[in-house]
Amino acid sequence: LIIVFQPELRRGLEYIGRSKFIKKQFGEMNKDKAKSITSTIIRTVDYFSVNKIGALIIIERETTLNDIMESGTEIDAVITERLLASIFYPGAPLHDGACIIRGDRVIAAGCVLPLTQNRTLSKDLGTRHRAGLGITEHSDSIALIVSEETGIISIAIDGKLSRFLDIKTVEKTLLNLYLSQMADDDVKNFISKLFKRNGGGNAGQ
Repeated sequence: LIIVFQPELRRGLEYIGRSKFIKKQFGEMNKDKAKSITSTIIRTVDYFSVNKIGALIIIERETTLNDIMESGTEIDAVITERLLASIFYPGAPLHDGACIIRGDRVIAAGCVLPLTQNRTLSKDLGTRHRAGLGITEHSDSIALIVSEETGIISIAIDGKLSRFLDIKTVEKTLLNLYLSQMADDDVKNFISKLFKRNGGGNAGQ
């Protein structure tokens, strides 16, 4: 007798298919398109930071986030500054949830993410930071977080949170993701340097 847990099976099958798709999608993305997507996200995040508009943007990588998408509203539209601004406009219906990006498209918004159980996380960090950190503990996605109280930009990767980032550091991180031209060791070294430089080795900092 074989017992199959449907959600786990579905996620497993999705991962196998999505892994090849993501590698092909990012691997074949030319430099100009990668820069264009990155610039759109960066300009929007910078605007959010200056105006203290809270935002939680999740960039999907190889681990599929279809289950997370189901908790929000399907969008499936090309990334634009106007679209991101409308999603996170204060008081808008989708403002408090997470926005999921796949390739060059916003695929869902208003999504609910798993919260981190990390007890060392600073008490001054709210739900957005805990959710952004939580999703990176359960997937290989990247979380961009803008605090609505301070405008501070943070990035969560591999269950680690790096705060107080300047816009150039964020831009370099995203560009490296979209170009997908670095070897695995180079990616790990880059991420390690990012967290060491910004004191993000401990999520509580």
